[in-house]
Amino acid sequence: MRETVLTMRKICKVFPGVRALVDVDFTLRRGEIHALMGENGAGKSTLIKVLTGVYPGDGGEIYIEGSDKPITVKSPQDAQNLGISTVYQEISLCPNLTVAENMFIGRGGDRFVHWGRMRKKAGDILDNLGIPASPVQQLANCSLAVQQMVAIARAVDMDCKALILDEPTSSLDDNEVSKLFTLMRDLKTRGVGIVFVTHFLEQVYEVCDRITVLRNGELVGEYEVKDLPRVELVSKMIGKELRDLSRIHNRAVQEAGIESCPVYEADGLSSAAGVRPFTFQIRKGEVNGFAGLLGSGRSECVRAIFGADRVTGGRVKIDGKSVKVSKPIEAMKNGIGYLPEDRKSDGIIADLSVRDNIILALQVMKGFFRPFTRAQAQAFAGEYIKALAIKTASANTPVKSLSGGNQQKVILARWLLTHPRYLILDEPTRGIDISVKVEIQRLVLSLAEDGVSVTFISSETEEMLRICSRLIVMRDRHVVGELSGGDMTRDNIMHTIAGGADQR
Repeated sequence: MRETVLTMRKICKVFPGVRALVDVDFTLRRGEIHALMGENGAGKSTLIKVLTGVYPGDGGEIYIEGSDKPITVKSPQDAQNLGISTVYQEISLCPNLTVAENMFIGRGGDRFVHWGRMRKKAGDILDNLGIPASPVQQLANCSLAVQQMVAIARAVDMDCKALILDEPTSSLDDNEVSKLFTLMRDLKTRGVGIVFVTHFLEQVYEVCDRITVLRNGELVGEYEVKDLPRVELVSKMIGKELRDLSRIHNRAVQEAGIESCPVYEADGLSSAAGVRPFTFQIRKGEVNGFAGLLGSGRSECVRAIFGADRVTGGRVKIDGKSVKVSKPIEAMKNGIGYLPEDRKSDGIIADLSVRDNIILALQVMKGFFRPFTRAQAQAFAGEYIKALAIKTASANTPVKSLSGGNQQKVILARWLLTHPRYLILDEPTRGIDISVKVEIQRLVLSLAEDGVSVTFISSETEEMLRICSRLIVMRDRHVVGELSGGDMTRDNIMHTIAGGADQR
């Protein structure tokens, strides 16, 4: 057994009308990466805030490094003095200052700043941890991953024994995640205990040693990663058996096997976004997907299908008839809906209400000079708030105040209200908790059973294999292969990406 860094026993926290934590235990050992898992509202953030002194606990005890006497953490500064540091998803550093200044700001010491000494020490720390940044570089000019690493380096230099990383990878691409994981593994070898909070299951199984699961403010259990299959982890997080979810792929294959005229087909379609001409079709009730590495052209392909990027070539048929789809309104009028990859920039209108966000696409199709009455808009919104179980105080609530998962449901509701025949979902489950993720996966299956054609894109390969009956594989903005049936495996996807025969 590794030496214990910290132990939390019977931790309780009560807010007015809500028992946020009930007798929760948590143990972190030296030199381990420990995932803290649970859906939104499970109590993860509350447990961290009690540990770091943001909230006072209402019961329970905290021990540091196996001591016999419990400690009291009254503030984040107390936690830092005890060797407990937290790096949050939203980086709390100063982008207008240099890397070195951020690493030492607020650290006290002499009245006069010894700039040369500070920069040298910062450089030594960065070199020691293998962080690719210069002490004199302005933080704003660093990538998000490097900014995260600088925040971690600052914590480690303050004699950090327990490092809490709260959703550190949510805004990073695959290469940046890889760099961050390299640093985490390095810190692990140095004996730092790391608490890793994330929604990404694949990342947990890639980098973590142990998992603690919370649900509804209570401890479900602590497990070694090697002893907990992913499906069991999901079941423990949401409290439901997922056998029906494991059937999604097989049922989708059955639906896709129905012979019918393609709902949508493109021949030699290309766009100004650099996507090379590709041929594509989808049948009624089929769920297919575009697979490939980040930057491979997955999103560019579906944006071309929807006309979101300027179409530069190709022919399109819907139900066997030639049509023009060169801009989104033409796609919408032909029964195509599109949930974009970046819900914040391209999806929600943050300052509008949930109701106005839901009716937006249908109102565009009708025309803004023929607005819906308030009663009509309220009825539309109410129907889909109920149907998708959108958690909102009312239809009048600004959509920006909703959680990421509920914002995603609002965008789904927007397109479902138009009754699309073909729905494109680009990263619909990114950055949302596992419970909503499962709801969306089930919704996709339900839509397919009702005859809606769906193109589904996800960075999680397992999710694609579970949902889709056919995969179009991309590399360098070019279609390089197509997989279906028994050929749809992780190994075959990677092989096709690496060296698949071009499909022009």
